[in-house]
Formats: sequence, C-alpha cells, structure tokens
Amino acid sequence: MKLVLDLLVPGIIAGVSVYGMAKKVDVYDALLQGAAKGLEILWRILPALVTLLTVVAMLRASGALELAAQALAPVMDLLGIPSETVGLMLVRPVSGSAALGVGSELITTYGPDSTIGRTAAVMLGSTETTFYTIAVYFGAAGIKKTRYAVPAALCADLAGFFFAAVTVRLLFGA
Repeated sequence: MKLVLDLLVPGIIAGVSVYGMAKKVDVYDALLQGAAKGLEILWRILPALVTLLTVVAMLRASGALELAAQALAPVMDLLGIPSETVGLMLVRPVSGSAALGVGSELITTYGPDSTIGRTAAVMLGSTETTFYTIAVYFGAAGIKKTRYAVPAALCADLAGFFFAAVTVRLLFGA
C-alpha cells in the first residue's frame, strides 16, 4: 500500500504527460502557460491575503480579540454557546490558520472530550474562512463588488457556529 501511495503523484504526472503526447499537445508549453496564469492570479490576490493575515496577527497581539470575547460572553451564554469559543468565532471568518491556533489552544486547555473542545472542533469543521475565501476566489475572478456574498456567507458562519454548539449539546448531553 505504501508503494502505491509513494507512486501515486509521479504516476499521475506521467499519465497526464503520456496522454498529452498521445493527443499531440506540447506538454511542456502547456505547463509553462499554466504556471504563468497561476502566477498572474497569485499577483492579483497576494495583497488581500497579506492584509488579512496582518490584521489577524495585529488583533491577536493587541489583545482586541480577548476583549471582544469578554464583551460577547453574556450573549453567547444566553445562546448556549460556550463563551470560551468567542475568540474562535471572531477569528474563523478571517483566517483559517489563526482559527486552528485558537481551536488548538481551546482543545489543549479544556481537553478534546470537553464540551468546549468538541464545540471548537465542530465549529472548525462546519464554518468557512469567509473573508479569505472571498479574497482569493473573487480576486482570482476579478470581481470587485461582492454585493450580498459577504453578508450571506457571514450569516452561514453564524448558523454554523450556533448549530455546532447545539449539535454538541444534543449528541453529548452537555
């Protein structure tokens, strides 16, 4: 099995190359054109990505995320969402890596079998890095006006956060 997995990617590359040659396609030229288009897309979306990652780092370093978590804790408790997950809920729409860091901290602190740890894990799996995704995909497509995409995606994230907590409570009786 390990041999098959080790040969999977080289096999796919070889298969695509042989197929391209059989169809009389200049495989190397097609590879160069694809790489050039990929770099063009990267050049368009790089400013948005750098900005998002910088903002998340600044918010975490300044303590603003912890302050917001403390301010929103009463509302979260009322909704049945563990208030400890507020930081995760604030970071998740902006940065997946920051959200994984926050989720990892929650799971390490409270344990993977705790209500908070389970809720954090379900939240990570059922929500999206909305602003990152919009920056990448809309930037790649050249879309400047997102119209209703951002509010709709944020509503979906809120629903994901809420139902993650509900699901954990229903399945694990927390």
